[in-house]
Amino acid sequence: MPAGAAVVCVGAAVWLTAGWHRGSRRARLLLAGGGVVGVGPPPWERAVDELRRLRGRVPGEWWSLAAGLVLGLLGASVVPLVAGAAGVPVLRRVRLTGQRRRARERRADAVIALCGALAGEVRAGRQPGEALLRAARDSGGLADAQSAVLAAARFGGDVPGALTMAARRPGAEGLLGLAACWRVAVDQGAGLAAGLDRLDEALRAERDRRADLRAQLSGARATTVMLAVLPALGLLLGTAMGADPLHVLLHTGAGLGCLVLGGLLEAAGMWWAARIVRGAEAA
Repeated sequence: MPAGAAVVCVGAAVWLTAGWHRGSRRARLLLAGGGVVGVGPPPWERAVDELRRLRGRVPGEWWSLAAGLVLGLLGASVVPLVAGAAGVPVLRRVRLTGQRRRARERRADAVIALCGALAGEVRAGRQPGEALLRAARDSGGLADAQSAVLAAARFGGDVPGALTMAARRPGAEGLLGLAACWRVAVDQGAGLAAGLDRLDEALRAERDRRADLRAQLSGARATTVMLAVLPALGLLLGTAMGADPLHVLLHTGAGLGCLVLGGLLEAAGMWWAARIVRGAEAA
């Protein structure tokens, strides 16, 4: 209990000191025109900024190897280093999955912006081909498939076919609706702007549903993060109580058995929680 209270007090002191330094730095910057400016941020803030820049340059999965190296040196064992190296491909896969998800969301937002801009251009009295050229240039909703679609629109090609091809990219599925609206408007003389408005509303509603689902699943994601952090907190708590958990885990038979069993249970729990989240998102 005293060790835990000391850790909490030190953390609170660091947090309050950081807030005070940020406030004083902001005040110096705001009053720079009327007085003497300080010599700059304190050394610890510069160190934090350097760490952030280093984190941006180094992929996140390599920090697993660094953590394994540190634990291996502290525990005088090669097991943490091997575990850290094994975690690099797993964390890389997680990072790449997150990048693909963010790219898919950005592409879906760009398609929604394209539909809205195209509807506005059509209402302004422009022909569909010219309106698509202007809307694509302003919204960026076609991204890497822009050249093929714009060439079809400029030279009288198969615009619906080009949009269908562009819709194969993850997140750009809304271009299928745009291709259908274009085909109906050109072939049957229907109003393109009205169809684009309905398509825009449908895409926005789908995006809102995804955002609401993501908010509802935040509890399950927090559980996954907590499962990943609990072992580290247990090691810190054991060290604060005067024990030597690294020595027990890495240099005794019972400790190694507990380490292997705990690692398997940890991996199973995180996999099960991630499976629940993925299943809910897919549904």
